[in-house]
Amino acid sequence: MTNFDFSLENKDLYQAWRDKKLKNYPVRIEQLTTSITNALAPEPEAIQTLRDTVNTYNFALYRFEDARVGKPEVHRLAQALGLKQIHANLCADADSLTSIEMTQHEGQHDYIPYTDKKLSWHTDGYYHAPKEAIHGMLLHCVRPAYNGGMTKLMDHEIAYILLREANPAYITALLHPQAFTIPANVLNGEVIRPAQTGAVLSIGQTGRLHMRYSARQRNVEWRNDAMTQAAADFLLSLWEQETPYHLHYTLQAGEGLVCNNVLHCRSAFVDATEPDRKRLLYRGRYLDRIN
Repeated sequence: MTNFDFSLENKDLYQAWRDKKLKNYPVRIEQLTTSITNALAPEPEAIQTLRDTVNTYNFALYRFEDARVGKPEVHRLAQALGLKQIHANLCADADSLTSIEMTQHEGQHDYIPYTDKKLSWHTDGYYHAPKEAIHGMLLHCVRPAYNGGMTKLMDHEIAYILLREANPAYITALLHPQAFTIPANVLNGEVIRPAQTGAVLSIGQTGRLHMRYSARQRNVEWRNDAMTQAAADFLLSLWEQETPYHLHYTLQAGEGLVCNNVLHCRSAFVDATEPDRKRLLYRGRYLDRIN
C-alpha cells in the first residue's frame, strides 16, 4: 500500500490513503494466513505473499505444514522477511528469541507475559529508547495453552485513522515528544532501565508510522495536557469495542504472527498440567520493518 505524509496538512492524500486502507476490511483470518511447506527454506512465493499481506495490513499469519519446527526455522523465516536486527530483551534466550511461558527468570520482576494473566493492548518495546524502537515482531507458537491465550490485533495505522477522524487534535497531542512516559524499571534498588519519555506516534526515516503505546493504567505517565488525556481515553474506549478492525485468533502449534509491531493484546489462559504440554511461544523483536 502506498504510504503518505502523515501530517495533518495533507488532507487529499490522506483521504485517498484512508479510503484504500479501509477498503480492505472486513477481512477473515484465512485471508491473512500463508502456508509454508519447506521450513528449512521457505518458498519465495510464500515469503512474497507474507510481505504483500503485511504491506496491506501491517501483519500476517503463517502456518508451517509440519508443526514440529524449532528456533532455527523461526530465525530463517524472520531473516527471509528482512527481520535481521533482533533485539535481546532482559528475559531473552541466548539466541535473542524469547521463550514466552509460565516461568520465573532471574530479574523477571513479575512481568505479565510470563504469567497466565491477560495482557492489555500495547505495542512491543514501548519502554525502549528511540534508538532501540521495535519496528518488527514475530510470535511463533510451539504449544498453545490448554484453554484461552487468544491474541487480538489492530493495525496501528487503523488506530491513527480512528483517532484522526474522532479529533485531528488527538494526532497532534500524540506526536508530542513528551506525550508518554514509562518510569524507570527498578529491581532490588538497581535501575534496570531508566525512565523513557517520548511520542506515542512518530514517523520513521522511511516515512512509515510507528506507535509506542501501552494501555496499562499503572506505572505510566501521560503528559499533563487535556488533549493528550482525551486521546488516551479515546484509545482505552477503543479497546472496549468490537469493530471490523479488531482481529482475534488463538495461535496453534506451528503457526505464528509476523508484523510491523502492530497493536495487540492477549487474553488470560489456563495451562495444561503436564510439563510437555504447557503453553510455549517464541517471540522475536526487531529493529527492522518487514517492508
